[in-house]
Amino acid sequence: MKARLAGAVIALTLAGCASAPDVLQQDHSYVLEWIGERPLMDFSHVTLTLGADGRAYGNAGCNHWFAPYTLNGDALHFGHVGSTRKLCAPALMEQEGRFLKALETVQRWDVSHEGQVRFWPHDGKALRFWPDEG
Repeated sequence: MKARLAGAVIALTLAGCASAPDVLQQDHSYVLEWIGERPLMDFSHVTLTLGADGRAYGNAGCNHWFAPYTLNGDALHFGHVGSTRKLCAPALMEQEGRFLKALETVQRWDVSHEGQVRFWPHDGKALRFWPDEG
């Protein structure tokens, strides 16, 4: 009985590790958790979708954003990022500005051992996303 339980625990642990993506999924949403060294503000919702047509888009917290992108292996680059022009609270607008500015400097992506998708800008810490399971 103990051997079966131990085997089941090991199998579940390995199954959890195997679920990390090895490619970015197109036409699938990702939810941002961190911009560099700072987590997102409570109740803000920042998303990213990489369309199969080479256009990325999502919600930047206040405004909707969009940009062309190129993906080649682990190399990822975004073109000029545009957005709608709603105004929100100053702190939310500051966070949105940091996110959009960081997107334009992304050079590569990878996946952490926890399964987070990370976009690495030219300088600084990664943008960290989780696949949107909703």
